Amino acid sequence: MKLGRVLFILLQLFILLLINKVGFIVVDVIHLPIPGNVMGMLLLFILLSTGAVKLTWVDEVSTFLIKHLSFFFIPVSVGLMTLAPLFLKNGLALLVVLIISTLVGILVSGSLSQALVNRKEAIRSEQHHHHL
Repeated sequence: MKLGRVLFILLQLFILLLINKVGFIVVDVIHLPIPGNVMGMLLLFILLSTGAVKLTWVDEVSTFLIKHLSFFFIPVSVGLMTLAPLFLKNGLALLVVLIISTLVGILVSGSLSQALVNRKEAIRSEQHHHHL
């Protein structure tokens, strides 16, 4: 891998880390009851939607991180093995919460993705009609 490409990927990672850090700062300053990393994702979404941050500025490192996402869960999975008594005591309640939160996440992600695709198609269709 060429040095220039490595530096470009590191710069993209720095941009994502900076936005994440700003999310934590915003949550601390405003005392919002949400995690800082969630605020960071919301900020990234807003910045990408408004064009303040171009997708090309974070695309390559984002693709890399998503491709290797499963590796980030290994430490969490190992840590969960130490919590067997908690799962035995509250397993059913945890299972219900996990199922509901997973379904909500899937529904929200799917709905948002579909809305964005429909919006993009509408914009393309409108641009096509203007060119005619």
